Amino acid sequence: MTRASTPVAAPPPQARSSTVVPALALSGIVVALTQTLIIPLVPQLPELLNASAADAAWAITATLLAAAIATPTVGRLGDMYGKRRMLLFSLGMLVLGSVVCALSTGLGPMVAGRVLQGLSAGVIPLGISIMRDELPPEQLGGATALMSGSLGVGGALGLPAAALIAENLDWHALFWVAAALGAVGAALVTALVPESRVRTGGRFDLPGAVGLSIALLCLLLVISKGADWGWSGGWTLGLLGAGLVVLAVWGWWELRAPQPLVDLRTTARRQVLLTNTASVVFGFAMFATSLVIPQLLQLPEATGYGLGQSILAAGLVMAPNGLIMMAMAPVSARISRRRGPKVTLMTGAFVVAAGYGLCLVMMSGIWQLVIASSVIGAGIGLAYGALPALVMAAVPVSETAAANSLNTLMRSIGTSLSSSVAGVVLAHLTVDLGGVAVPSLAGFRLVLVIGAVAALFALAIAAFLPAHPKRSPHEPVHRR
Repeated sequence: MTRASTPVAAPPPQARSSTVVPALALSGIVVALTQTLIIPLVPQLPELLNASAADAAWAITATLLAAAIATPTVGRLGDMYGKRRMLLFSLGMLVLGSVVCALSTGLGPMVAGRVLQGLSAGVIPLGISIMRDELPPEQLGGATALMSGSLGVGGALGLPAAALIAENLDWHALFWVAAALGAVGAALVTALVPESRVRTGGRFDLPGAVGLSIALLCLLLVISKGADWGWSGGWTLGLLGAGLVVLAVWGWWELRAPQPLVDLRTTARRQVLLTNTASVVFGFAMFATSLVIPQLLQLPEATGYGLGQSILAAGLVMAPNGLIMMAMAPVSARISRRRGPKVTLMTGAFVVAAGYGLCLVMMSGIWQLVIASSVIGAGIGLAYGALPALVMAAVPVSETAAANSLNTLMRSIGTSLSSSVAGVVLAHLTVDLGGVAVPSLAGFRLVLVIGAVAALFALAIAAFLPAHPKRSPHEPVHRR
C-alpha cells in the first residue's frame, strides 16, 4: 500500500457480475484446492521422493513460505500494474508449478514445483480487489464474501477429491489435474474478467519487498520447523532473532520510503490494525478443526475414540464444511449490510467457538463430527465474508489489492501458528497403540479448547472495531 499515489478516477464499471464473480470464485477455489491436493500423499512422500521424512516435509513447507512472500508483493504489483494481469501471472505459476510436480520423481523438482504453486496465493485477495473496482455496491458484499470463503471451500473439497484420485490413479495425476484446473481458471479470467481501471502507478518498492520477504521467511521457518529443530535450538533462536531485526529495519524503511510496499500509517489505522489482528487470531482458531477432526476419523477404533475411517471417508465428512462456507456468503453479506461487518465478524467468531464446544461433547460418531464441523464452517463463512469488507472500508481504492493481500497473509500466519501449537500439544499428549504413540483424546480436546478460546479472543478484538467506519478519503463515489 502506498500513501504517495493518487487513485486514477475510473469510469463507471461495466463488468457483468454474472460472469466476473463465478470466474474469480472458481479461480480462488482452484488455488485453495491445489494446496490441499498433496495431503493424501504426505505419509508416502519419503518413499515416493526417495527422501527422509524431514526432507520430504519441505514439499509442504516450501509452499507456505512461497505464499507468504508472494501474497503482499503480488498485491502491491496488482495495484500498480493491473490486478487482472497479476492474477493471470499467479494462475500461470500454479499451472507451471503443477506441471513441474507432475513430472518430478525426486525431492528437488517437487519442492521447486511446490514453490511455484505457492506463488499463486495472491489470487483470492486480487479477486476481491477486482470485485471492488468492477461491481456495483449492492453486489459487492456477497461477491467478496464468496471469494474470501473460496479459500475454505477449495480446501474442504480438495481433500476427498485428492484422496479419490490418489487411491485409483498414479500420484502424478493429482498434479496434472491441478494444472488442468489452473488452466481452466486462467482461461475464464482471460475471457470474462476485465482489467481494473484503478491503478496507482509509481515505482515498486524493491528494498521493502526483499526486507519483508526475508523477515517472513525467517519467522515462518521458526513457526513451521521450530518443533523439529527444538524451540531453544540454535537455528530456531538465530532465525527468530534475525527475523525480528530485519522486520524492525523494514518498518523503519517503509515509514521513510516515498512509495512503500506497505503503508504502515494506513495499516496502523484502528480499523485496519484491529481487523488484521483479528485475522491472525481467527486464522489460528479456524485451523483447529482441520487438525483434529480428520485425525479422529482416521485413528483406529482400538484407541477407544478413533473411528477407523479411510482418508477418503474423512475427506467426505469434511466436505460439507466447505459447502456451508459457500452457502454462508450471502448470509454474511446480508448481516453486514444491515448491521455492519463488525457484527458479522463477531457473530462468525461466536459460532466457531460454539462449534468447538459442540465438538467437545460430540466426537464419538461420524454424524456428530459432520454436525460439529458444519457449525464451525458456518462461522468461518460468516467471518471470512466480513474481513475484506472491514479492510476495504478503511483503505483507499488504490490500495485495495495490497491491503487485502496483507489481510490474507495475516490469516495464513494464524493458521501456521495454529498448526505449530497443535502439533506440539498432540506430540506431547499421546497414548501407546501397539508400540506406536498416537495423539490422546485429552490432546484432541485441549486443541479444541484452544481453538474455542482463540475464536472468543477474535470476537473480543472485533468488539473494539468502529461501529460506523468512515469512508476512506480516496474512495470513489461514482458507483453505478
